[in-house]
Amino acid sequence: MDREELFDFIDKSVDLVVELETELTRRPAISPDSGGEGEWEKCRFLEGWLQSRGITRLERYDAPDERAREGVRPNLIATIPGRSDERRLWIMSHLDVVPPGEASLWKSDPWQVIRRDDGPQGPVLIGRGVEDNQQGLCSSVLAALALLSRGMTPAHTVKLLFAADEENGSRYGIDWLLKHQGKTIPAIFREDDLVLIPDGGDRRGETIEIAEKNLLWARFTTTGVQAHGSRPDQGINAHLAAADLAVRLHDGLSKRFSGRDPLFEPDYSTFQPTKKEANVPNINTIPGEDVFYMDMRVLPRYSIQEVREEIDRIKAGVEARYGVTIGYTLPQAIQSKPTAADSPLVGLLSRAVREVYAVETRPVGIGGGTVGAYLRNAGIDAVVWSRMDESAHQPNEYTVLANILGDAKVMALLMASG
Repeated sequence: MDREELFDFIDKSVDLVVELETELTRRPAISPDSGGEGEWEKCRFLEGWLQSRGITRLERYDAPDERAREGVRPNLIATIPGRSDERRLWIMSHLDVVPPGEASLWKSDPWQVIRRDDGPQGPVLIGRGVEDNQQGLCSSVLAALALLSRGMTPAHTVKLLFAADEENGSRYGIDWLLKHQGKTIPAIFREDDLVLIPDGGDRRGETIEIAEKNLLWARFTTTGVQAHGSRPDQGINAHLAAADLAVRLHDGLSKRFSGRDPLFEPDYSTFQPTKKEANVPNINTIPGEDVFYMDMRVLPRYSIQEVREEIDRIKAGVEARYGVTIGYTLPQAIQSKPTAADSPLVGLLSRAVREVYAVETRPVGIGGGTVGAYLRNAGIDAVVWSRMDESAHQPNEYTVLANILGDAKVMALLMASG
């Protein structure tokens, strides 16, 4: 491996990166759940762009979604054959982006990339999606092009996955691919695969995310009896019971699942009441129905079943006290398995980061959810890493050009010597 030749190609590819970021941003890939048409136009552009630059082994797996353009949510895979087809290296980014949000907070058109060279970390690109997740996408493509430009064959087969629907739960993305592989589509993943997801990190590139808390989103519906505000004796106040339930769940679940794990920040499980639906429209009516939601992030040592059993116990106490009935659903319930801190992927990535950025990495766990959970639960080692400022989902989202180039060097080392 000629490390300097790879790095030289990457350093000279700034214009190529700006071109790719600009063209990707021009094609908003917003989920139908958020009022968009999906990833079709963006994916079709990327297919053509990759083919024109020598990445020609492309496969597309379209998840049906009648709401989206062309009725599908495309997932694109580019393959660069390696000297060995065992322990393949995947780099997974996502095509979709979130809406720009409040237009008045943007200083420029969100769908037009603006380059500024006066940032504290050097030149930056501004636009919706330039960091989340086009930074990782561009880095992975640039790393592959660096190898191809020098006629180098990766140590192991490289797979670049450009997935759909990450921002809205991956129902049409990685979750769909894993559920359908070997059935309606070919078997894509193998258990000895290694997957890098460049969709989270820190400004120094020190943290390698290997684990996530279990994720539970719950919707609670409390049913009582509606009455006039002056006659609570004739009704059963669903709002009062629901408020008590929210407090009991917060306090009771926090006490029952009180363990700590320094891998995570915060290092404990969290049980937070969040969204509240409207009940009655006027002040002087006691509501007969009330709906609220909870966001629960639970340390992996506890199972979702254990949490549900405790919810049921607390719920029964509130029902008995107030005479209400309470039902709940779980819009999301993901039990997470970790990637081992001493796995080959973590070791390879740590060495590459040290060589490029001269920093020592450390494994971490997070409370947020990533596509890594789907892969780990399928028995595939996956980590989330990149060097980024975390401007995602904000107005005037930006990416640091040096991060795209640096991360591409890390990925090129993984491809060449992994």
